[in-house]
Amino acid sequence: MVSTQLTDQADGQIRTGEPSQSAEHTSDHFGELRSYFADGVFPSSCPTRTVLDHVMSRWGVLVLLTLAERTLRWGELRRAVQGVSEKMLAQTLRTLEQDGLVHREAFPVIPPHVEYSLTDLGNDLVLRLAPLMTWIARHADEIVARSAQPT
Repeated sequence: MVSTQLTDQADGQIRTGEPSQSAEHTSDHFGELRSYFADGVFPSSCPTRTVLDHVMSRWGVLVLLTLAERTLRWGELRRAVQGVSEKMLAQTLRTLEQDGLVHREAFPVIPPHVEYSLTDLGNDLVLRLAPLMTWIARHADEIVARSAQPT
């Protein structure tokens, strides 16, 4: 569940960019990447691997994108991210909270009331994930159909 605002932003960036501007923008990103990864080598001990594992996990992206719309309680989040088990949702939320991407607020009431929202860092990440998720949604049927064809 990606907010309309994020989807519109992602579509706007993809559809309205001029080719030369887009190529320049891509070149800037690769230039910055080269400054982090000399000679195109991705070291096995690099902390980016840990962050990628957390953010790009099976449930991490879906939880982050779901929280982009609003603050949610546990049950609301579980219903929105269909198929996630309680154990995996708890683990994913704990990891994203430790990474500083998700904020957990527990209210001192009975029964317990806990809400989850994105931090500023989490919001910044979601703005970058939205174009990727838009691209995936746009091409998923085609890709899945191709992978289902016999070789």
